[in-house]
Formats: sequence, C-alpha cells, structure tokens
Amino acid sequence: MSARDLVVLGSASAVPTRFRNHNGYLLRWDGHGLLFDPGEGTQRQMTLAGVSAHDVTWICVTHFHGDHCLGVPGIVQRIARDGVRHPVHAAFPAAGAVYWERLRHATAFVDTTVIQERPISGDHAEIATGPFTLTARRLSHPVEAYGYRLEEPDGVTMLPAELAARGVRGPLVRRLQEEGRVTTRDGRTVTLEQCSVRRPGQKVAFVMDTRLCDAAYRLADGVDLLIIESTFLDEDAALAAEYGHLTAGQAGRVAARGGVRRLVLTHFSERYRADDEPRFAEQAAAAGFTGDIVIAHDLDRIPLPRRRRTPAGGRRTDG
Repeated sequence: MSARDLVVLGSASAVPTRFRNHNGYLLRWDGHGLLFDPGEGTQRQMTLAGVSAHDVTWICVTHFHGDHCLGVPGIVQRIARDGVRHPVHAAFPAAGAVYWERLRHATAFVDTTVIQERPISGDHAEIATGPFTLTARRLSHPVEAYGYRLEEPDGVTMLPAELAARGVRGPLVRRLQEEGRVTTRDGRTVTLEQCSVRRPGQKVAFVMDTRLCDAAYRLADGVDLLIIESTFLDEDAALAAEYGHLTAGQAGRVAARGGVRRLVLTHFSERYRADDEPRFAEQAAAAGFTGDIVIAHDLDRIPLPRRRRTPAGGRRTDG
C-alpha cells in the first residue's frame, strides 16, 4: 500500500537534547523515500521509527552544517551494508562538494555503487522529474543552503455518474483518459472535461536554515505540507537574524502567505524547554496562519493532508 507521510527522525537544531535528536526527516512518497538532512544519530532513529535503508531513494542535504549532515556516513554505509540495489540519488550544494566527499568516504567500509550524486548550484535548480518534480532554491544562510520542493503533476478524477449518463463504459473509459475525447456507440462525442474533475497534484516544501527571503516564500507557495525551521521564538528575532534562522512567527508568515495547508515547525534551539512548545504554535498562528500547525517531535509520523479536488464549477474542496 502506498504511503505519503513525513517520518520525523530528529527535530533539534545545532545541539541534540535528551528529547530531540539532530535533524532527520524521511518523506515517504508512494514507494520513494526522500531523506532530508540526516544529522548525527539518524541511522539509529530510523531503526526506532521502523524504517530501513531500503526505504531511502533520495538523500537531500540543505547545507553542510553538522546538524544537517553528520549522519550521512552512517546512512551511506548502512545502504552498502544492507545491500540496497536501487539507485539512491544524493542532492547537495555543489559549493560544499569537499564536505560531501569527506562524509561520503568518512571511514573504511565495503562501498556501494548505488549512490548517484546530484550536486546543485545557482539560485534555482530542477533536480528530478518523473512521478514528481524535485526543485531547489537557494536560501539566506551564512553558508550556501538550499530548500527543496516536491510537486506531483496534476491529474483527473473520473466521475462514474457522468460516464454512465453519456454511455462511456468499458474500454472507452481508458481511451477517454488517454485521448481526451471518444465517440460512443450512439454517435455522441464525449470529452474528458465532461466526465472528470481536475485533481491538483500534492506539493511538499522543506525549508531549513534561512533568514526570511524570497526563496522561502517561493518554495512554500501553495504546498500541502511545509516542513520549516522555527529555531527561535519571536522575542529572539535578533539572534535569528544574526545566525541566519527563522522565528516561529516568521515561519508562520511564510506559511500564511503561501496558503499552506499543514505547517510542521521543527529545528528547535536547545535554549527552550518543553513547556515553551505551545508558544511556537501560538506565534506562528499570530502571524496570520490559520491552517494546521504541528510541533514536530522525534518519531512522529505526520500525514499529508487529504488531497485537494476541483469539482465541476471550479470551486476547490478537500477530499
């Protein structure tokens, strides 16, 4: 059975705590597994979460600060040790290639040939197309950093009642889907638009270490699920700006402007206690975001919202 959800493997920022591991996020998408920013300890967190190296088809590194990449050696070596046979694409900033090389070959092990490197550069890069498009945009951080956006192509949902009313059945349904127009036995011409509604593709954005910038807004625009750092509370905005991070309110502002449906706040500074957590959600909401807000915790499984559907007449609903 296909799954689309986010497995949180770690949710701390620079320093792991008793309750939060270094970063690590596995986006499961219909048999694909996109592992974002595997920090130190990710391999063990995967075991606790019940996912394996065989679930990983992409490794996507936003930048080469340790809390976002120190787990790469363990993940690569586990892929080799477990005999993963499918290609595992590795996207990372080209400017940090020297760090990737050190991490990729950090210790002695029996290597694997399945890792396919996809270094990215420039302000905007298209990394992959197929069942989804994966793109990256350059963010604002002291070192070169990128956010990622996954988009599924739009599709259609067939309407059985409309098909029956127009005499379209059996093999004609498939032809209608493939060709967009068919002629029925009684000579009527039926179009795909008459018997279907548009099914907008689902979209996910992953925005880690950055100040507020145009790229963050562009990545988040119209997504169903936004995973975004909220390292600081709003009263520490000066620290956030100094170190190239977002506050909870700024993350909420990005989500509100983008019309995001579900907002996942993560990458929390160790300076805050567990009883500070509600304030992150409160400040994101106060910035104008009215959708679902999730405070990420290690080993959470966060589903994508139910897909959007555009019925006849053009009004969008969820379902």
